[in-house]
Amino acid sequence: MRLMTRTVPLALALATVSCGTTEEDIKADPEPTAPATAEPVAAPAEKENVIVYPDTKEVAQEDDYHGTVVKDPYRWLEDPDAEDTKAWVTAENKVTFGYLEQIKAREEIKTRLTELWNYARYSSTFKEGGRYFFYKNDGLQNQSVLYTQKALDQEPEVLLDPNTLSKDGTIALSEIAISDDGKRLAYSLSDGGSDWKTWKVRDIETKKDLPDEIKWSKFSDASWAKDGSGFYYSRYPAPKEGDDLEEANYFHKVYFHKLGTPQEKDQLVFEEPEHKERGFDARVTEDGKFLVIHVWKGTDRRNRLYYKALSGRDKKVKRILDDFDAAYEFVGNKGNTFYIRTDLAAPKGRLVAIDIRKPQKKFWKEIVSEGEDKIESVKMIGGGFLVGKLHNAYDKLTFHDYAGKALREIELPAIGSVGGFSGKSQDKETWYTFTSFTYPNTVFHLDLTTGKSTLFRKPEVKFNPDDYETQQVWYASKDGTKIPMFVVHKKGLEMNGENPTYLYGYGGFNISLTPSFSVGLLGWLERGGVFALPNLRGGGEFGEAWHEAGMLEKKQNVFDDFAWAAKHLFAMGVTKSDKLAIGGGSNGGLLVGATITQNPDLVGAAIAQVGVLDMLRYHRFTIGHAWVSEYGSADVAEQFPFLHAYSPLHNLKAGTKYPSTMITTADHDDRVVPAHSFKFAAALQKAHAGDNPVIIRIETRAGHGAGKPTTKIIEETADKWAFLLHELGALDEAPATGEQVSAAPSPGAKTP
Repeated sequence: MRLMTRTVPLALALATVSCGTTEEDIKADPEPTAPATAEPVAAPAEKENVIVYPDTKEVAQEDDYHGTVVKDPYRWLEDPDAEDTKAWVTAENKVTFGYLEQIKAREEIKTRLTELWNYARYSSTFKEGGRYFFYKNDGLQNQSVLYTQKALDQEPEVLLDPNTLSKDGTIALSEIAISDDGKRLAYSLSDGGSDWKTWKVRDIETKKDLPDEIKWSKFSDASWAKDGSGFYYSRYPAPKEGDDLEEANYFHKVYFHKLGTPQEKDQLVFEEPEHKERGFDARVTEDGKFLVIHVWKGTDRRNRLYYKALSGRDKKVKRILDDFDAAYEFVGNKGNTFYIRTDLAAPKGRLVAIDIRKPQKKFWKEIVSEGEDKIESVKMIGGGFLVGKLHNAYDKLTFHDYAGKALREIELPAIGSVGGFSGKSQDKETWYTFTSFTYPNTVFHLDLTTGKSTLFRKPEVKFNPDDYETQQVWYASKDGTKIPMFVVHKKGLEMNGENPTYLYGYGGFNISLTPSFSVGLLGWLERGGVFALPNLRGGGEFGEAWHEAGMLEKKQNVFDDFAWAAKHLFAMGVTKSDKLAIGGGSNGGLLVGATITQNPDLVGAAIAQVGVLDMLRYHRFTIGHAWVSEYGSADVAEQFPFLHAYSPLHNLKAGTKYPSTMITTADHDDRVVPAHSFKFAAALQKAHAGDNPVIIRIETRAGHGAGKPTTKIIEETADKWAFLLHELGALDEAPATGEQVSAAPSPGAKTP
């Protein structure tokens, strides 16, 4: 749930659709020779045909981890710019696309997905400086367009169209910040899927850019000074030339950029050079009196909170919460009283008020106490607090006054997920989006005085949501822990154990997986497929205890939860092993890799997307060091054993028949660098003893997922479904298309 238009908290942003990685060599690699380019053998519908994979070079690389020698024969694949690596990528893609092109239904699936994707999509509306703003995608535009209007009954104007910035749609609009007077837009652009951002400034009235440009920003918002003279942002030092996609990211710093001046003149506001791994998210309070700095270290939920007065004589940074003992999120302030959402002494969260003149814990005042449901977010708006809670992995909303008294529950359209809710502390209206598995992202207007929701914008998708049903089931994991799982499929589907089923998981970084609509998923459901989403430990659905039960030395719980989800689907009569496919991205890619190495007979097919697959070296690349708090580090003697025990790359066994597997990555992924997927694919192809395919699909001009053009998303989704349906033997029947209907029931409807 997002109750703001700002980006997700930085520690979370590093982990969301993925985690990341960082790199340094332990030993110098021997000079690799170019891999042989193999011609793929035709692989028509008969699966017994054998694929010939590229003959991947191995090098004599060995590393000593606390007395355990570990071989790393594909170390040379860690350099994505080397000619040998490029030749290997070309050879592997030739095999992969040669295989995919012979799946007859592939183009049919792509055509249907293109049809489904072709509908207008809107973000929630937000207001700033007397103007309204929203994003819209007409349907097949590669990137969504930012619009503005002075009144809701006026025709919207295009403020910024990122589709005009590149021919292939690979330059994406990332974060935005609008000055309080509504005159200036600070916006960041991502090129080719990279996490690196370039900031620019646009005059909103003229729609023209100012000369200002800021480079080498990453994991940062922008926050305007109250007078609009400039904005605060964070960035790293410029990387060495050519190393921008691999070099470890250290020494984050907060700067102030004054409009009309070059980046070299930006004022350094805050840094901690003695703590190179720390990062900073700075924002100006609504009243303009303070700069609040969230201090994070990787994806550890625990953070520090500092502030700086922006007027008066004393402008030093004050360390209000500096114990690194819990999560602290600044919600808003009334003068010197800061409202903070925290999980200190409250694993499911609470809201407290802190007088910054006496910030000691004994003076804190509790506003909203911890309850049975996790407090996922708090927004200071409408003269009170809008509190978002997770109840059994779906969203609930309540509105409280400043004293913490619950005034009303906000009735939502169904069981699902909400986001948006932008606005100032005294605004009496806001907008939000609602979604569920078969409920497309729909925009509602919320009257904060009455709590009444009104439909504002609804999408028209070419499918009938009434054809599908969702149920939430609970199952016991290996150790008896009860795990919830959403199961989605066509109504009336016979539970005969023969249904092709896609089991998707993540399980990490305190990330909560809640019901949401995916137009791509319709391409699976329409063909009689079942979709299953378990809320694994390691996620954030039930508070910090749930998260901690799936991290560090307890990470195996996540893999067990996933395997037992599959077994429960078998027991329900939904599917069986050779009809089950699994998938996941980033940390979820790790989940898939661990599942097929630990239980190769459990599933019939697998998709490992941009996965963290080398658990011994992940922390040596880009922002990978940020995940040590979640995974641990092989450099620590006590943590190496459990990482080595489940690291997918290091647990492949020669002569094993692994399930049909497609690994996906991108050449511009500078969060989970492609070396993970490259090395795992090479090792898997060597170890695999079966005839079913184990292939790697390597996207170009793309990154970890954010900002990926619509055309690339459709192509990748079509390849995913074609591959899985083919490998599960589920391509006999053509899909039944649905008529275009409204997919947005009115608020108050209870069916998802």
